[in-house]
Amino acid sequence: MNEIPQIDISAHRRNLNYDKGVLLARVAWAVGKPFFRFSPRHFYGWRNFLLRIFGAQVGREVRIYPSASIFYPWNFSIGDWSTVGWGVDVYSLGKISIGANVLISHRAHLCAGSHDIRKPNLPLLTPPISIGDGSWVCSESFVGPGVSVGKGSVVGARAVVVKDVPDGAVVAGNPAKIIKRKPLREV
Repeated sequence: MNEIPQIDISAHRRNLNYDKGVLLARVAWAVGKPFFRFSPRHFYGWRNFLLRIFGAQVGREVRIYPSASIFYPWNFSIGDWSTVGWGVDVYSLGKISIGANVLISHRAHLCAGSHDIRKPNLPLLTPPISIGDGSWVCSESFVGPGVSVGKGSVVGARAVVVKDVPDGAVVAGNPAKIIKRKPLREV
């Protein structure tokens, strides 16, 4: 009979998930983050500047609201004319790429981090997330580690996306399923 592996919290706490460079960057971002968070709403250029200082790739005319949380800016990129709305959680332990003309609505959660549950020490996993050009990730939705959302797609409000979304698909539910397709046009 197969034994079910148990979680070893002591071993988990000893995991070396980050090198010293990342740890120093985390401290620097902790100091810089209040200048992002407490900036006035319309200071988009200021927040974009701060993100670039910390290694983010930020396109032109990007609007990121002050209540958005960018966990590791150096793992974040966003294309021209895209928006990250109020209270969005960009948990960028792994790379998160947002294309051009994308809307990430309030309180959405992009989660590029997890743990390997097959091992008792639960080592960190950081599969990337990609959001294609012209897509909309609606309010309070969750996009999980390793997911690609195709161009021109819509992730419905409160959807839980754990598998790739093809171009032009509209997905909803938990787990998210395709509910319709929309015609693609050039953005």
